[in-house]
Amino acid sequence: MMAAAADRAPRVAWVTGAGKGIGRALAKRLADEGWTVAVSARTENDLKSLVAESPSGRIHAFPLDITNAGQAMVTVDVIENRLGSLSLVILNAGTHIPMSAEAFSAATMRKLVDVNLMGTVHCLDSVMHRFIERKAGHIAVVASLAGYRGLPTSAAYGATKAGLINMCEALKPELAVHDVRLTLINPGFVETPLTEKNDFPMPFLIPVDAAVEYIMQGLNGNAFEIAFPRRFAWLMKFLRILPDSLFFAITRRMLRT
Repeated sequence: MMAAAADRAPRVAWVTGAGKGIGRALAKRLADEGWTVAVSARTENDLKSLVAESPSGRIHAFPLDITNAGQAMVTVDVIENRLGSLSLVILNAGTHIPMSAEAFSAATMRKLVDVNLMGTVHCLDSVMHRFIERKAGHIAVVASLAGYRGLPTSAAYGATKAGLINMCEALKPELAVHDVRLTLINPGFVETPLTEKNDFPMPFLIPVDAAVEYIMQGLNGNAFEIAFPRRFAWLMKFLRILPDSLFFAITRRMLRT
């Protein structure tokens, strides 16, 4: 009887940064596949419209500013009390501000570190210990292919994403000991409200639905990293192993003169 009840228990997922873009599309896809989905973002109206667009009633809004560590802890408590124990967490929230050397700003760097890096850390801190105690759970962290190597105007954004990549690589084997799965998601350029602001060429740009397909396939597989689109991922992986002299010769050509 207990096993049968466990089989009927809802699969509960939490998606941060779900107001727009990849996070929003992922939440819809998970709900379509039968998950009960908690969604978080700072903009409450975005969450309300997302819930309204979900006829299944499986999407539930939990507004959150991820830069507030205490609020992240409380939000996870509320989610689990209301919906049940989480089994999948997708930490997707983040932002991008281009920053050239001429416009270098500690304030810009601080904002991106607070949101992209520490915001993810706050959410991770709120769920990781629960999963370790339960010896179960799946955490997916969204970083970026931009975290592979430093690219012009990405001194702040790339640094935060590189930090996420390094953190996940460090945590992966330790969490595996506790039967907690950790997946790293490294997207390239995806058509979202965030990339619409970019005024530079975006190679291998893909629609958000294609990004969701890559992510869902990866989450259902066993690989540690989900990197896409594949051609761009391989190009960025190649840049990782290039000698510095060749790498900087390439990035120098990216500069606007």
